[in-house]
Amino acid sequence: MADKFNNKYRIPSARLQSWDYGNSGLYFITICTKNREHYFGDIRNGKMNLSEIGDIVKSEWIKTFDMRPDMNLEMDEYVVMPNHFHAIIGIGENRYNITGTDAMHRRDAMHCVSTNTGTNQFGPQSKNLASVIRGFKIGVTTNARKINPDFAWQSRFHDHIIRNDRALKNIQRYIINNPLQWKTGEFHD
Repeated sequence: MADKFNNKYRIPSARLQSWDYGNSGLYFITICTKNREHYFGDIRNGKMNLSEIGDIVKSEWIKTFDMRPDMNLEMDEYVVMPNHFHAIIGIGENRYNITGTDAMHRRDAMHCVSTNTGTNQFGPQSKNLASVIRGFKIGVTTNARKINPDFAWQSRFHDHIIRNDRALKNIQRYIINNPLQWKTGEFHD
């Protein structure tokens, strides 16, 4: 039976419960539009042609890194697709995820070691992956609704912790080739 919160059924989190998403590491994220509506443009000859809203997605993603210098974010490959967005984002060591003697014991996801000995706890979601994605989605939504008041994202996003260089290279290749694979991809409708 599903859990309830405020007398409503709650969908369990897809996040890895033993991982602190404020930890330094590389994350592969996918964010879809509501009902997979094609707001961001179209694919022609294997190339993504951004719409006005697609341009907003691109510019808000780039702004994300300038707006959060305190988190030591790193931009890697990303692609805006007709109805979704893929990106690799790095969270570097920063004052929110490393302190004092704890610094000696922390290692990142690329070393396949969790730096958290406990489990995620519900509480303020700031200075972590979820807060970065939330800010990005809000920025896109605010500006996109000036063009199309019906614009909306799906309520959640997908993430994958990138644990080694081989996985990183495979995901980078997947992102780069995503427009070429559009007709056969899982997000094509």
